[in-house]
Amino acid sequence: MLIGRRFPIYVALMTLVVVASNFLVQYPLPGSIAGMQLGDLLTWGAFSYPFAFLVTDLTNRQLGPHIARRVVVAGFAVAVALSFVAATPRIAIASGTAFLLGQLLDIAVFNRLRRQTWWRAPLAGSLVGSSLDTAMFFSFAFAPLFVFLGPNDAFALEAAPLLGLASAGTPRWISWAFGDLLVKFLCGIALLLPYGALMSVIKPMPTTAAKAAS
Repeated sequence: MLIGRRFPIYVALMTLVVVASNFLVQYPLPGSIAGMQLGDLLTWGAFSYPFAFLVTDLTNRQLGPHIARRVVVAGFAVAVALSFVAATPRIAIASGTAFLLGQLLDIAVFNRLRRQTWWRAPLAGSLVGSSLDTAMFFSFAFAPLFVFLGPNDAFALEAAPLLGLASAGTPRWISWAFGDLLVKFLCGIALLLPYGALMSVIKPMPTTAAKAAS
């Protein structure tokens, strides 16, 4: 019964995060800091997407890896379908592929470390999963090599200072990828706070705890 009640909630949360991120990734940050154009560094999607790892890790903690994978697959299917409306087809394909593999890797790492100190599993899972997700998403979404997925974004291909600091220009999407990964790492650390706060509320089911202890 608990699984039946919690499953649609986790799926809905996952879908909300991914669809919002697919939409927000199309919009670079406005303004500048110390002469550095934030639009050359980040998109708004970098701040919303790390919450997907929080949803996955809470599902894994409470319901176990099997149900967590079902949530990821269900969220993937619904989010990709809605993303074709909220974003371009190329963004939707890139996001869906990166999301699926990054989240599945997060689940595998989390489950391997779940019996260790409470923060290691969610932190390691989110950092490893974020690295794969970022590399796959920005390559599929913007790299000229994957133009068969859809038209290239001219703004993303323009030369820009790497991370807003280097003098030599690189394609803006590469700077976005590095900036995105940095934000995901920082968010992964920051999201340990709500994860830790929810540990006393979202507890593993007896079957999940038994499997983790075996």
